[in-house]
Amino acid sequence: MLYDVNGKVYFDLISGIAVSNVGHHQQHVVDAIKRQADDYLHLMVYGEYIQSPQLKYAQLLTSNLPEELSNVFFVSSGSEATEGALKLAKRFTRRTEMISFQNAYHGSTQGALSMAGNEELKNSFRPLLPAIKILPFDSVTHLEEITESTACVLIEPIQGESGIRIPSEGFLSKLKKRCVEKGALLIFDEIQTGFGRTGKLFAFEHDGVVPDILLLGKSLGGGMPLGAFISSRPIMQSLTSDPALGHITTFGGHPVCCAAGMAALEVILKENLHEQAALKEKQFRNLLVHPLITNIRGKGLFLSLEFESEETAKKVISTCIEKGVIVDWFLFAPSCMRIAPPLTITEKQIETACRLIMKSIQQINEN
Repeated sequence: MLYDVNGKVYFDLISGIAVSNVGHHQQHVVDAIKRQADDYLHLMVYGEYIQSPQLKYAQLLTSNLPEELSNVFFVSSGSEATEGALKLAKRFTRRTEMISFQNAYHGSTQGALSMAGNEELKNSFRPLLPAIKILPFDSVTHLEEITESTACVLIEPIQGESGIRIPSEGFLSKLKKRCVEKGALLIFDEIQTGFGRTGKLFAFEHDGVVPDILLLGKSLGGGMPLGAFISSRPIMQSLTSDPALGHITTFGGHPVCCAAGMAALEVILKENLHEQAALKEKQFRNLLVHPLITNIRGKGLFLSLEFESEETAKKVISTCIEKGVIVDWFLFAPSCMRIAPPLTITEKQIETACRLIMKSIQQINEN
């Protein structure tokens, strides 16, 4: 719940865009922040000295990931995670070509923006990085464009800003197979989908396809700014030579952020919030039925309500906010409305929020 200056209550159904997975002011997280703040804040550029919050969080993360994903490089945001991963792929493969997909979003820094799959978003900032291919999402035939010149393929296992698009069954497996055949690294962007959002701890678990590099951000910090790219030791070791400091960050892995993130992950695991997300998805789907809703896409608490037009979606979003339900739109899907609440949302809160959403839709329908 959020409250404005007049004390009006709002249901937060977007989690600060997939950040507040364990809700707002979660006591275990707040206590961890206070303890770490009492201990120490920033000490040194990340990696120069071993710091226990970074080490302990990396251990918890990797203990919940496949064995291949054993080395964590903390940064300060999801965009920085993308930047670090792109550099890592180019350094490890000694190749320059990089591939992403239409309507993808991986951040707004220049490298991340270069990989975005929307030309309108990029036009004002050219020239961007060269040697980038943008392929149609979920097209098996276009995987032939991955060749021996490709350093990496960057993809969201479930696309977010396109209005939540789930690839067809087998697509990610075929993508991984092609990357292995051609020696390209497969990068999964789970900046939005990680930490229980889709009903699994990580979205790649739905298909059982393990990436070479995993990108995390948003909810990684439990409400504090934190990002990470994670890979195997042999791949990550390539950043240690030629040059020796292949990637540097001052505030990446800030001890307070790591303490907060670790506490948040502990809450998710202890309360099985990722498993509950799949059940709560069904409740949203059952309660949000109206002729103006043409489709509901997504997994877990990562949902997109599609309307007949952009105009209708905007009106519904505005009316919902007026009635005390914070929802949002998508960058590349103007006719859709985002629903991605904290995983801690209760059945009663879902019922009340959905009732207000339905009232908003009905009000638009009558007008």
